[in-house]
Amino acid sequence: MNYNPIDEKLIDQVSLTFKALADPTRIRILDLLFQHECSVSQIAHTLNMNQSAISHQLKYLKQLRLVKSRRDKTKYYYSPDDYHVMNLLEQAIEHAKHIN
Repeated sequence: MNYNPIDEKLIDQVSLTFKALADPTRIRILDLLFQHECSVSQIAHTLNMNQSAISHQLKYLKQLRLVKSRRDKTKYYYSPDDYHVMNLLEQAIEHAKHIN
């Protein structure tokens, strides 16, 4: 059997992605953003949370390139950086439905 181990840097990145998905607030934010682009205030209002908490989570998600932002005048709007993470999230949701 031939085994080609995953590069350590890649393992670290994958681990950080799963860590990001392990937080309920970040899951809620990602779920909302995969439905439509939102500003911090829209996310805070929809999720009934304060803006500083949302901003903190968005900063973390943006550092991992799970979300991206665009500026329109004085507001920033957030959306998924790509759909790979949503595919992971969808699979986890379906798995959770299956085991319940």
